[in-house]
Amino acid sequence: MRARGFQRPGLPEVSAGSRGGASVIGSKRSTALLVMDVQVGIVDRFGEEGRLTPLARALEAARGAGILVVFVRVAFRPGHPEVSSSNRAFSALRASQGFEETDPRTQVHPSVTPHPGESIVTKRRVSAFSGSDLEVLLRSAGIETLVLTGIATSGVVLSTLREAADKDYHLVVLSDACLDQDAEVHRVLVEKVFPRQAEVLRVDDWVGRLTPQRS
Repeated sequence: MRARGFQRPGLPEVSAGSRGGASVIGSKRSTALLVMDVQVGIVDRFGEEGRLTPLARALEAARGAGILVVFVRVAFRPGHPEVSSSNRAFSALRASQGFEETDPRTQVHPSVTPHPGESIVTKRRVSAFSGSDLEVLLRSAGIETLVLTGIATSGVVLSTLREAADKDYHLVVLSDACLDQDAEVHRVLVEKVFPRQAEVLRVDDWVGRLTPQRS
């Protein structure tokens, strides 16, 4: 069931649409930009902060348009009680005691620092929804459309897209605001896989839709 709740007043419509060919850029007041796993220990693997420039532009545009911004990070309690030894992806972190909640590597990267009042959600698995209170926040804000960004395309973006689609959210993926260490995997996902369940746009195209056009 799609998240519903109170509507934030005073924000104009963009262009409403439906999934499956038509635009899904919905009302600004029912849209949220998710910035996922853009944290110090993950960004540092890519070595170039400049690769976050499109994401920074998307953030600026979302804030200027009054769109809800939510940051999502992955982190664990001391001792990693949330991690099962059978979890192949996270058991190595448990063994090394890495990515605990206070670990500097789990903090949002300073190039995209959250503004006061913007929520930071902590998750325990790959999807932004898994082990977090993200859906509670979205439902409370009346969010129906999610704009997905983050690292990695084949990790949190893919997992969140699949789960969000099953929850009946309208979805947009900003392709150049997502990063993956495998360029070919990124290409296949944004060109062939994601369009089945989301509208895939470049940041500049999305920003253009947020900007009122003069007649």
